[in-house]
Amino acid sequence: MDKHMNVHFKNPAVLYIVLLGLLIINSSLLSGADPTDGFTNVPLTEDNIAIQRPYNVPLDERYSFEDGIRKLWVYADDKSHSPGSGTQPRTEVRIHGHDYTSGVWQFEGYGFVPNGTTGATITQIHGAEHDSSTIILRIYDGDIRYYSGQVIATGMYDRWFRVNLIHDVDGGTVTVYIDGEQKFQTQDRGRAQFYFKCGVYAALRDISYYMESRWRDIKIYRK
Repeated sequence: MDKHMNVHFKNPAVLYIVLLGLLIINSSLLSGADPTDGFTNVPLTEDNIAIQRPYNVPLDERYSFEDGIRKLWVYADDKSHSPGSGTQPRTEVRIHGHDYTSGVWQFEGYGFVPNGTTGATITQIHGAEHDSSTIILRIYDGDIRYYSGQVIATGMYDRWFRVNLIHDVDGGTVTVYIDGEQKFQTQDRGRAQFYFKCGVYAALRDISYYMESRWRDIKIYRK
């Protein structure tokens, strides 16, 4: 090694600057990766967008689609989506025509939740061997949680955020990205017939009377 270079690297200030530069370069390279890299887009049309809503109200009283934005809302005392269902009230987009049982699939969408909505599932993978869902992302007081438990992301009210859910059926895992950053990974709940949903679906307790979410640029990918 050149003696002058050796002297420079013995200088703590110079060494710090060099290491900081390497860290910045490495972070930049890592941030360039996108959760959709290596996936193939699965084209969606309006025929693939099914809306589930309280069965006793017209669609336009719980859902709108304007300028590319889907707005979905529900009230805590609304009916379920079908007579005799017994489930909590919901207004959700159900991706129709792309159910899956194997492979690696991904949901992507940009969501917006207004301040005050709490206790509502905003996106999920429906289907599991021993349960009704593989994963649920639910919002409480501005935090996105795994079901009603672990916090995945905070400070989500009143802003657009990107959600990516990657389900590796054969590997048995689900990975959650928020705004392009991996936030959470978990085992799935067994093989079944799966499909993606987003919107608002009330939890069993600790819910606001009015619940709303908005979605745009909904996409599906697969490997």
